[in-house]
Amino acid sequence: MTARTVRGVARATLAAALITGVAACSSPGGGAGGGSADSAVVGIATEPESLSPLLGYGKDGNSKIFDGLLAHDADLKLKPALAEALPEVGADGLTYTYKLRQGVKFSDGQPFSAADVVFTYRTILDAKTNNASKTELDAVAGVEARGADTVVFTLKYPYAPFAERTVLPIAPEHVAGRQDVNSGEFTTRPVGTGPYLLTGWSKGEKLSFKANPGYWGGEPAVKKFTMAVIKDDDVRATRLRSGELDAAVLPPNLAEGFAADTARTTLAAKTFDYRTVTLPTHHPVTGDLAVRQALDVAVDRTTMVDKLLEGAGKPAFGPVPTTSPWFTAGTERAHDLAKAQRILDEAGWKPGADGVRVKDGVRASFPLWYTSGDKIRQDHALAFASDAKKAGVEVKTEAGTWEVIEPRMKTDAVLAGGGSPADPDFDQYLLLTSSLAGDGFNNMAWYDNPAVDRALTDGRRSGDPAARKAAYDTVQRELVKNPGYVFLTHIDHLYVVNDKWDGLTTQIEPHDHGLGTGPWWNVETWKPKQK
Repeated sequence: MTARTVRGVARATLAAALITGVAACSSPGGGAGGGSADSAVVGIATEPESLSPLLGYGKDGNSKIFDGLLAHDADLKLKPALAEALPEVGADGLTYTYKLRQGVKFSDGQPFSAADVVFTYRTILDAKTNNASKTELDAVAGVEARGADTVVFTLKYPYAPFAERTVLPIAPEHVAGRQDVNSGEFTTRPVGTGPYLLTGWSKGEKLSFKANPGYWGGEPAVKKFTMAVIKDDDVRATRLRSGELDAAVLPPNLAEGFAADTARTTLAAKTFDYRTVTLPTHHPVTGDLAVRQALDVAVDRTTMVDKLLEGAGKPAFGPVPTTSPWFTAGTERAHDLAKAQRILDEAGWKPGADGVRVKDGVRASFPLWYTSGDKIRQDHALAFASDAKKAGVEVKTEAGTWEVIEPRMKTDAVLAGGGSPADPDFDQYLLLTSSLAGDGFNNMAWYDNPAVDRALTDGRRSGDPAARKAAYDTVQRELVKNPGYVFLTHIDHLYVVNDKWDGLTTQIEPHDHGLGTGPWWNVETWKPKQK
């Protein structure tokens, strides 16, 4: 639910594949998923709109086709990738110098150099480039090459998480620089330095990859890797059970059906991935502060975790999970239906004959959209509507694709998702800053709170950890007083995988999952199990 770029992944990323008829597709890998140990077919719920990092693909790293200057290890610590070491940071925090790895080539055989890094960042920051996440690089004043093997970034202010932004994939200037950045062939036929090469993309059906024999990190043992795009959770589970898939991301109730399967293993990934209800300020009901405050305490988050997620998650009170050091203690909200009713009574929302409250002739009623085929969102939407009804607010749930939902987001509520473990700036700024209201999937609620705007700016511009913590504490406390969203749960991601490889692990994951995350975050290091 983050940026318009994330439509790649959200419409999807973070976050949706828009084709529902995939149940009739033939096996996406050309055979049964449980076939040879040097191939893997995984079922994902979403697909990108573009495979160009210049437009946002892989911006948080781990794109398989590309590499960034840095990458994340299993514990999400930064490690060198196209850079030979972590950056040298100037004493004032305004310069980051990267020495580049030698001997790296793009998949077309051309050498990688500092010019490609400069090209990538300058192109993303160009006003003509349709990359809605460019505000994440707002701190960059300039980037320059010093010879073929050194790149220096100069910042406008000491941006504490800048190194995290250099996991962004690097595009080849000799290919992408000769095309229209927004519509050229590179957006669907990319050339990178990563462990895999794209061999085909049937939109709405699958993305196919083969191991890069010239990969600087060594050719992967899994030679063929296919991502089958299956939007519908039930269809994904059925195709996994039939043997068409080697692995799939599944909601808890469907993953539970594989618990006794000795040929498969279930892996759970802890996440920053939340589900939330947007409360657009341009709707006469959700734009009322009292309604927002009432709904925020009317919801029973604990029951949602227990019943909808079967315990695979935790209550959410904002974008930051309660287990994060960035979480602000004391901002938890208990389920309190009596308080919700009292807030509405005092604000003049009086129960009507049918139980739905009315104020100045306006019924406390609004639509809530969720994406078709997404069982977790559907269940959350229905549970939210049930809790709201007890407070006297009518929520009419509707299912649709993002093409249907997006034009309505200014006034209609949406069951949305988001979350990033890398740094609080990455999610909260795009989610809440008023300057991004209505910018695609940024600030979907059109939230406008000057105190939050100031705190978000302070948080991203300070290099002092204590000052940053104070800024994000302010944001979370303001969301208690003036909710622009009702956060419901942080969900664990569950993956069911054929038990035939060594090296299966998960990381702490963002909202956008299934593409660069999941047990296949490190598929290039998997090895067939010895029998």
